[in-house]
Amino acid sequence: MTRAIMLQGTGSDVGKTVLVAGLCRLAANRGLKVRPFKPQNMSNNAAVSDDGGEIGRAQWLQSLAARVPSSVHMNPVLLKPQSENGSQIIVQGRVFGQAKGRDYQRLKPQLLSSVLESFAKVSEGADLVIVEGAGSPAEINLRAGDIANMGFATRANVPVVLVGDIDRGGVIASLVGTHAILSEEDRGTISGYIINKFRGDVSLFDDGIRAIEGFTGWPCFGVVPWLPGATRLPAEDSVVLERLARGRQGALKIAVPVLPRIANFDDLDPLRTEPDVELVFIRSGERLPDDAALVILPGSKSTISDLADLRAAGWDRDLLAHVRRGGRVIGICGGYQMLGRKVHDPLGIEGGTAETQGLSLLDVETEMAPEKTVRNSTARSTEYDAPLAGYQIHLGITRGPDCVRCSAIVDGAPDGALSPDGRIMGTYLHGLFSSDAYRARLLQSFGLSGEASNYRENVDRALDEVAGGLEQYLDPRWLAGLFG
Repeated sequence: MTRAIMLQGTGSDVGKTVLVAGLCRLAANRGLKVRPFKPQNMSNNAAVSDDGGEIGRAQWLQSLAARVPSSVHMNPVLLKPQSENGSQIIVQGRVFGQAKGRDYQRLKPQLLSSVLESFAKVSEGADLVIVEGAGSPAEINLRAGDIANMGFATRANVPVVLVGDIDRGGVIASLVGTHAILSEEDRGTISGYIINKFRGDVSLFDDGIRAIEGFTGWPCFGVVPWLPGATRLPAEDSVVLERLARGRQGALKIAVPVLPRIANFDDLDPLRTEPDVELVFIRSGERLPDDAALVILPGSKSTISDLADLRAAGWDRDLLAHVRRGGRVIGICGGYQMLGRKVHDPLGIEGGTAETQGLSLLDVETEMAPEKTVRNSTARSTEYDAPLAGYQIHLGITRGPDCVRCSAIVDGAPDGALSPDGRIMGTYLHGLFSSDAYRARLLQSFGLSGEASNYRENVDRALDEVAGGLEQYLDPRWLAGLFG
């Protein structure tokens, strides 16, 4: 029979994603057939699974950690925020519809059958399934119809381990408070807890462990410190962009404006790991730096709305000044669409604006269309004659004179566009910077020497480091019981 465990957090960004990935890699290293699972995810960082649908990027990373192909069933419900209170709903890899927050609450009981069906499929042939919750089970106002935390755990009969983030402070109160407000049934699913992101002498928290056990009766399964390998893994939540706002000093400064609906910003992670690159994330209220050699416009869940926000921040003027100084620009997916002369939306797919003026840095125009392109792709850069591999998730068709100078051949067809002087480039291909050969030649075009690092190997080594850290700091008795 397949064993399962669910990691839920006392809040968002407590490190559940990394812990699940580390446990998946640790189990795989011990020879177990392990699978990740997340019933409901909310993220605009999506991936194309190996079976051809959309899932959260975190579940793609966790499948990599488990050394198994990714599947839409690993993340059966994906919410992709489009506005302050509305999201596109992806169910088992396909667009299900759109809903605002209150409407989605009414939909959740209907989606539970898909979640349970996917969990059964992921469990088939597995020794162990490691489940990641979303947000916190302490959000008892959302408990009715819940499919992300206790609603799933109680229906699927999966024991829960609670994760608390000590780095943000108040971890004792967050654990004890969660115990206090959960119903008796939900509280009964929790078998223990893990303290995550500890800094300093772990023995200083011994009294804290005794206090938590006194209030809750829960055992501690380990106190995990900050793990250096975790910082080298792709990030899922946009909250991490606050911490990445200022990169280290480097010979090449690359600026990235952070728009409200930024999507798939993990495209930039391979650049962040390069020692000669200073990757700077620019927030609203800040100017694009004058000394940036390259500006990257990343993906967006809502191109038209983010174009309006880009102009409101004054970044359109900064970008034009950057180009006049001889700077270069790369636009990916939604960022590519913004670089054109116009974005047409006659069907109102992104809202009520039928036509929007673009940045006019590429002589192309985009028309939004209801058919969504979702696929993994192999490609070749026409700029550098370098192999590429990535994925496409986008709405819209882009055409225009600059498309004659395509930026890549993707799946045998031209993709993207280049300006006549070659300094402005757009593409629909996500993941192009993960290509070591392409990244090396891009950096060399800015005068940097040497070969780029092997990004995929770096991620794989980081996963092994995280797994090794968990093996060191988690209770060996608990791990023995988990892994059988």
